[in-house]
Amino acid sequence: MICRGVPPWAPLADSLRNRAPTEGRPYSGLNEMKAVWNNATIAESDKTVVVEGNHYFPPDSVNKQYFQQSSTHTTCPWKGLASYYNVVVNGQVNKDAAWYYPEPKPAAAEIKDHVAFWRGVKVS
Repeated sequence: MICRGVPPWAPLADSLRNRAPTEGRPYSGLNEMKAVWNNATIAESDKTVVVEGNHYFPPDSVNKQYFQQSSTHTTCPWKGLASYYNVVVNGQVNKDAAWYYPEPKPAAAEIKDHVAFWRGVKVS
């Protein structure tokens, strides 16, 4: 997971409310976004929030049967402390393949508990 250090929509001078057209806003595509790993759909929603190029899926759109809490944590200067899930499908484990912010900093409040993916999870 990459954290760029400042919100991608942060203007050069003023407040964090001046955002790029798609960053930090609900995705408004015609199709639902899906996260798939090992031939299983692990999340699906038409209400993802795009931040730094990642689709963050709302908590109720995640298929919890495939998620196992991880002890891994990382820190982003503007989003806060990230927690991770291992994704487990058909007995195969993709360690720390999903992350979320249970208590994000104010600039990232809209992605609280939303889940994003990497490490081979295909989001399309």
